Amino acid sequence: MSNTTNEVKRKFQNPFIVERADPYIIKAKDGYYYFTASYPMKREDDPQGYDRIILRRSSDLEGLADAQEITIWKSQEDSLSHRFIWAPELHYIGGKWYVLYAGSEKADDRWAINCHVLQCQSQDPYTGEWKEMGKFKGTQGDDFSFSQFSLDMTYFECRGRSYVIWAQHNPQRISCLYMGEVNPQEPWQLITKPMLLTEPEHDWEKVRFPVNEGASVLQHDGKIFICFSASGTGPEYCVGLLEASQDADLLDINSWKKYDEPVLTSEDLPGEYGPGHNSFTVDDEGNDIFVYHARSEECFQGKCGYSGGDPLYDPCRHARLHTVNWSKSGTPILNGVQE
Repeated sequence: MSNTTNEVKRKFQNPFIVERADPYIIKAKDGYYYFTASYPMKREDDPQGYDRIILRRSSDLEGLADAQEITIWKSQEDSLSHRFIWAPELHYIGGKWYVLYAGSEKADDRWAINCHVLQCQSQDPYTGEWKEMGKFKGTQGDDFSFSQFSLDMTYFECRGRSYVIWAQHNPQRISCLYMGEVNPQEPWQLITKPMLLTEPEHDWEKVRFPVNEGASVLQHDGKIFICFSASGTGPEYCVGLLEASQDADLLDINSWKKYDEPVLTSEDLPGEYGPGHNSFTVDDEGNDIFVYHARSEECFQGKCGYSGGDPLYDPCRHARLHTVNWSKSGTPILNGVQE
């Protein structure tokens, strides 16, 4: 990466929150920071885990580390979605709070996973009641969107329009990223056909498994960046980058530039492995903050107690933070150091 044009503004104590993968932080207009993430499952027969959506809040960013964690929604036998509950994101859309998350639409099939939506029935997401809006819907005539395994939905706004990005298996069962527009008054269904945003094509996107997933959006200096995660979830997990102008037609694939190399790998973070599934927030000074998960070194030394089992039931992906720096060419530097 190129040298930065500004100095690191803040360093954080990492891991920030342990055993919380797919971390998401939002600074809301009510003055609070909110944190959510996947609630871990620690063994295959664990009666809990991957079954709920948790939330923390704090008046300052660092305070989230020790803030009380509550369950705002939990899957039940009569729910519209069931285990596995993954990668929740909290968004304020059209004057209401929503959680976008992945869960199975069948109680007897853990792997019938698709994107789902919760709507808060009050203006306080921490104390309010949450209502299931069901599985995300495509527009009329769209028989592809959410017809296959789908997850990791995120939402963003640009120039007065509202968009979602999600990961979904293509017909070859390869995880790709798709994008579409939504009406903020009904942000549980598309109003456009899906656009294929990116698919695994480079070697670094295909280690163990060909995967593009976990998209997150960062807007800066007239540009819009999409960070996404690639490959398997071990040390090979890494972050790729797409870029477009904020003035471009974002549903035209020709508006997007995909970088040939990842912007963050295990090599960029000594003592950490498999960085990815990130989000972005801001600190009180308005600096962009990179929120991500990675495993610690003890996992790869066989000392964590879970490294010999199925990584699906390994809770050792910890939430971490770094201040975003910017290269001379205007791209984000995510590992919190000057180069």
